[in-house]
Parts: sequence; C-alpha cells; structure tokens
Amino acid sequence: MKKIEHPPTLYAYFKGNNNAEKLAELVTNHEVSSLVNQINETYKFWDKVKYIPPPKGFTPTDIWIAAKFKRRSSPYSVTIGKHHFTWFLNSQLQELLHLFDLHIGGSLEASSLIPREEKHKYLINSIMEEAIASSQIEGAVTTRKRAKEMLRKSTPPKTKSEQMIFNNYVTIQKILEIKDEDLSFKRILEIHKLISRDTLADKADEGCFRGSDDVNVVDAVTGNIVYAPPPSVELEALMNELCIFFNTESHSPFVHPIIKACIIHFMIGYVHPFVDGNGRTARALFYWYLLKKGYWLTEYLSISKLILRSKAQYAKAYLYTEIDENDLTYFIKYKLRTMKLAFESLREYIGRKIAEKKKLTDFVRLPGINDRQALILKWYSEEPSMVLTVKELQNRSGVSNQTARNDLQGLVAVQLLEHIKLNGKTDAFVKGGKFDALIERMIES
Repeated sequence: MKKIEHPPTLYAYFKGNNNAEKLAELVTNHEVSSLVNQINETYKFWDKVKYIPPPKGFTPTDIWIAAKFKRRSSPYSVTIGKHHFTWFLNSQLQELLHLFDLHIGGSLEASSLIPREEKHKYLINSIMEEAIASSQIEGAVTTRKRAKEMLRKSTPPKTKSEQMIFNNYVTIQKILEIKDEDLSFKRILEIHKLISRDTLADKADEGCFRGSDDVNVVDAVTGNIVYAPPPSVELEALMNELCIFFNTESHSPFVHPIIKACIIHFMIGYVHPFVDGNGRTARALFYWYLLKKGYWLTEYLSISKLILRSKAQYAKAYLYTEIDENDLTYFIKYKLRTMKLAFESLREYIGRKIAEKKKLTDFVRLPGINDRQALILKWYSEEPSMVLTVKELQNRSGVSNQTARNDLQGLVAVQLLEHIKLNGKTDAFVKGGKFDALIERMIES
C-alpha cells in the first residue's frame, strides 16, 4: 500500500496566529462553505481534498482546515485510557443508520425479510459464509465449496486454513448463545481462545493477552510497519475500559448502537491485545454487540465477505483514523457502507432462494414427497454424483438427526436414492439407478 501522507493540522495552521484572520474568512465565505459541506458529506481524507480546486484566493490547505474545523464541532467523542477519539455524523451516515434501524433491528420479525419457515436454514448458511470470509481476511486459503463441505459434513479440519474457518464457525455459534451477556475479560479471552485454537505459532498465546511489544501491523506488500499498538503494560487498563464502554447502557450524548459496535470493532484492532487473531476477535465482538442490542438480522449478514473484497479500503479506514488525529468517522463510514452491501447481498440471496423454491414445484408434486425431500431431489438433479450423509443433511437443513435420516430412507424406499456405506461404516446416500426414469414417470402421472 502506498504510504499515506499526513494531513495539515489545526495546530500547525494556526501556530503563531499567522492564519487566525483567515479563519473568519473561511467560515463566512459561501463558496468555501459549500465545498466544505460536500467534502464532509463524503468524508474525504486529505489525499483527495488536496486535489480539489479551491475557490479563488484559497489553497487546498485552507479548505482542509475549514473542513477539519467543522468536523471538530461534533459533540461525539470517546476516551479509552489516554487515547481520545472523535467522530462526525453527516447526513449520509444518519441515513444508513435509519435504514438499519428499519430493517436490521426491531421486533417485528413476522413481517421481516426472511420467511419464518426458512430462518434456521438461512442462519446456518450465513454463519458458514461469515466464518469462511473472516478467516480468509486473515490469510486462510481454501475454497468456499471445500470449506462448506467440511462444515456441513462435520469433518475434522486438515489444514491451518480449515482450522481457522472451523474456529470461526464455532465462535459465532458461541456468540449466539451468550449474546445477552455483558463483556468481561473472561469472555474476551474465551472468544479469542475459540477463534485461535491450533492456529497460532505458540499454543500458549491462545486466549491470552500479549505480554510483549514486538507486535506491529505490517504492510503485506512493502513489509513496512504502518502501525505500532499501545504498549503491553497498558493492555489491562485499556481492555477494562473497553468492557465498561461495551456494557454501559447509556451515554451523553447518545451513541447509536451501530456506531458503538463499529467503535468496539476498531478498538480491538487499535489496542491489538493479542499476538494474532485480533481481526477475527474484533469482528466477533462487533456481531456480539449488535445482537445484544436487538439487531437480530445481524445473524444473517456476512459482513466479512464484503470486507474480504475490499481489504485495501478496510486497512485504509484504520490508517486514516489513526493518521487524522483519531477521527473514527473514516472507519465508521467504511463499516456502515459494508453493512449496507451485506444487507443488499442478503436480500438478493433470499430472492434467489425464493425463486429456486418455486422450481421445486415438480418435485413437490410427487406423491408421498414432502418439501424437504423435494429439495433433496433437486440437489441430486443438479449434482448427480453427490454423496449425502445424514449429518450433512442435518447441517444443511437445520433438522434433527432422526428427521434427516427418515427423509433419506423414505427416498430409498421409493428407489429414488440408494443407501451405501462410506469406509464400511458411515451411512451415505447416492442417486438411485432409476432416479431419472422414476422422476419423469412420477411427474407425468
């Protein structure tokens, strides 16, 4: 990543009062005010602002200072230890928060985006997607197909990458279990231990805060250190204050829960309390806080999948915040836009699945075939060589072991599937030899 230029600061600009008189001119000039509003609405960083042609008589630095002066008028701030952060809510961010309040939170699940009878199935898929993508952000190398196959079949991980994905899958399920609890040191370390199990160079680092300062954020391309986190002696105090921030019910001024979740995510990356696994832990706590505050649709959003596609922007969101005097707005803007894309992706996914369900009509018409069995037949028609176990069907469909077994055995009874043994012991089911002919005959009858 190209080295980011540090922007002009208010202190340097007004040092010696050389530009004190110009401030009044900046604030009252209509053209400057209009340009500053545009800059702050899209929340551009200095690397973009310096190339915007300023009104006559002003420099790009003048415009940047005017934009910064307005940003500094925001009432929003948080202090963790000796580290002070601010953020600015423009109309774009407020519009996104309103969108999420309408569609991701609330209690009217009956009229929600996801059909009630499909909720568990979509939840399983989203947990898998999130587990895979969150691991791939941190370097896990595998295909989604292979990873989903491992999770569905409940086969043991064979590589570090697969272990990372399995760990994330287990961790997200744990968060769903404890989502109403407060955050504590014990829970943070438990989450990290689950997420990092058998993936760190030293197993002793699992579920433990780092004890040294030889941990830096390094540019993967250049190898340059782009950020050095606070020293380890500050960790206990910083993490304690983060827990208090997480658990505090009200703030003055009011902090929107989604904004607060974004800040919690950022702080784990900023403090960097672990030798490794900080990003995965940060994203896990982000989910936890939103679920705790009633944003139930978060369970179904794979935000990490969108972060994976925009890793450079993700990194820049952190760096812009740190370089520009701990202005969290850059990171908050990135997270909210990513959430919007994740929501739109979920809506498109559900639309596709509803359309696919309509294609099941022919299979549902088969005598004695229930909706679950119709879906199984559709899978085999699309993937004739598929080998399906009871456990995999259980994981895919979110049904009990006995229900999965009964559905498969029912299809064997009508000769649509054939029962085999894998490795001489595991029950498995393949497409029967008469599958195509029987399906055609049954549909025509």
